This record gives sequence, structure tokens and C-alpha cells, in this order.
Amino acid sequence: MPTSSLPAWKVGRSLDLHALLTAKSHFLFGPRQTGKSFLIRCTLPSVRLYDLLDTATFLALSQRPHRLAEELQPADRTVVIDEIQRLPELLNEVHRLIEARDIRFLLTGSSARRLRRGGVNLLGGRARTRHLHPLTSHELGERFDLIRALRVGLLPSIYVSDDPRSDLEAYCGAYLQEEIRAESATRNIPAFSRFLRVAALCNASVVNFTNIASDAQVPRTTVYEYFDILRDTLIVHELPAWRQSVKRKPIVSSKYYFFDPGVVASLQGRRVTPGTPEFGELFETWLHHELASHRDYTTNEPLAYWRSTSGFEVDFLLGDHTAVEAKAKETVGGQDLRGLRALAEEDRVRRLICVSLEPRRRRVGKVEVWPYREFVEALWAGEFRA
Repeated sequence: MPTSSLPAWKVGRSLDLHALLTAKSHFLFGPRQTGKSFLIRCTLPSVRLYDLLDTATFLALSQRPHRLAEELQPADRTVVIDEIQRLPELLNEVHRLIEARDIRFLLTGSSARRLRRGGVNLLGGRARTRHLHPLTSHELGERFDLIRALRVGLLPSIYVSDDPRSDLEAYCGAYLQEEIRAESATRNIPAFSRFLRVAALCNASVVNFTNIASDAQVPRTTVYEYFDILRDTLIVHELPAWRQSVKRKPIVSSKYYFFDPGVVASLQGRRVTPGTPEFGELFETWLHHELASHRDYTTNEPLAYWRSTSGFEVDFLLGDHTAVEAKAKETVGGQDLRGLRALAEEDRVRRLICVSLEPRRRRVGKVEVWPYREFVEALWAGEFRA
């Protein structure tokens, strides 16, 4: 069956909601259209669900939060509240019900911004936090297509769409602006739109806030605020610097990756063409997505990058045991391995891996060169763990 005709529900997700809720209540965050609501309907069909996007439900619970306790029956041992960020005050009642009735709650949201503000009850450790990402190569299996993933991204409804470019443009245009407006984060939507395009052009790099402020025509302090908005609404992920190198002084500034390669390509206004620098950047963004998804779904190990002040760089460090460099090339040369070789001199990590477009695995000194598909299969099979 062609990828474009695959319905989203045919793609199984790696996150096991039953296992999460057997252990404890959870917050489940993820950008819109990553499939949170659909996953809940498919895996928890008989669970009581409150959708706070529904006006009647929102009004009823906002006026009388205690109504939640009145409606729940003894058989309701698990309860889902969708879009909890719309009504943070409800968390006080959730807290009470966890304590008094031992109910397990799944609290989903597309933004953590309102929940991080002062005075909001975050349940005092009574709920853990997980994130749902766009589709992974592991979830798609044989239906995964790298070029399609880089061109249109991995949001379920867009990846399987028969007109993904139009859907992606609508998502990036209308949705992202509406999401920011709904958060009441800024009233200056034109300024934020300018910033968003400039920020997208800085994807997968250490951000120079002064340059972005100049290019977006907004004050530098505003750029910091806007990046906070992108982090809180889960549009960008911050990748911290790995600071354990001794022989070469490390840079300590973070890098930033947009959550989906198709979204960032659309915001940049670029066509994805193999062999171009833009293709390499999106390949790196996709690999970050795979590594971050694997971390959040399985190991919870730290993910970082390394760059020395003298210019050597490695894209990703998995915990303190595996270094990974992304190279969107069919033939990897010695110059492409400079960063991994420099890091090898630190003698701090066990494995040095270059993920590439090469057709077969090979070894160059201490560095292993892997085809990208073999690497992600091994990653999800658990080969790269502490």
C-alpha cells in the first residue's frame, strides 16, 4: 500500500499508556497533532475522558471543579483529562482525588506554559511526566521513507496525507499562530511570525540571540521570551552541551532543534534536495527526533552535544557512553570524522558512530560508520545503552 494512503490508525505507537498508568498518574505532553487524543481513544477506549476543548465540559468544570468528584463512579479507576493546560485550577481537585480515591489520571496537554506559572499545583510528585513525539521510524517500520520524512515531517495526519504540503503549510501558518494566541503569550503576532522564520533558519545550531533580534526586528529580551514560548509549547527542544571533555575546552551554550523536520523545512521556506546543506541539517534534525523519542519512551538517559572552542563538534552524546555524528552522505570521508576522532582522544565514551547514507556498515579506526536505517533499528532494539 502506498505511504500516502495509509490511515494514521494503522501506525502503532511505542508509548504504552497502560503500563504508564499501572505505575502512577502521568502528565502527557506533546505538540498538537502528534496523536495524543487518538492514542487515548485507541488504547483507553473505556476510560472516562474529559476534553477541555469541548466548551460545555470546560465551562462546567471551570465553574465548579468539584463536579469532577461528583461525576466519577467507583468503577472509574482511571480518568483522562485532555488539554489540562486550559484549566490549571482543576489540578487541585485532581490532587485530592489521587489522595482520597487512589484514582490514576492521565493529564494531556500541548503546552506546559500555564502549568509552569507560579501557584499552579503540579501534584507534588504524584504524577510523572512523559512526552509524545511525532512518528518514529520504529513505529512506521517498512513504511518509513527518509525523503518523505524530511520533506513533510512525521506528524501522523500529515505523513499519511494525500496532500501533505498543503496540510503542512496550514499547520505552520494557522495552527502555530493560533497556538501562541491561545496561550496569550504575545499579542504581536506579526513580530512573532518574523521571529519564527528566523528561528527556523537557526535550527540545529547554537543560537546567537543578538543576530536573531536584529534579523527579526525585535528587542533581544523579546527573543529570549519568544524562545521560552517555543520551548513551553514544545515546538523546539533544547540540547545541552556535554561538558566532560578535559583535553579540549567545551562550549557550554545549548543548541536548539525544532520538533519535526517537515515543520522546520516549511517555516524555512526551503525545498528538501539531497546533497544540499539544507538536506544535511534536516537529516540531523530527524536523527535528533529519533534519539529524543527513544530517550523519552525508554531509557530517559541524558542527550547532549559536544563542541570545543577550537571548532571540533559531535552532534549527539547518548549518556556518557556513545557519540553519534550525523552525515547525510553516501560516502563518508576522513574530514567528516574529525569531531569523533577528537572526542576519542578524551577516552570518555565507549562507542563512536557516524550515521550516514552509506549502504553498508564499516569501521574507520575507532569510528563505526552505519547506514541510517540499520542504526535506528539497533537503537530501538536497545543496542546503545549504558
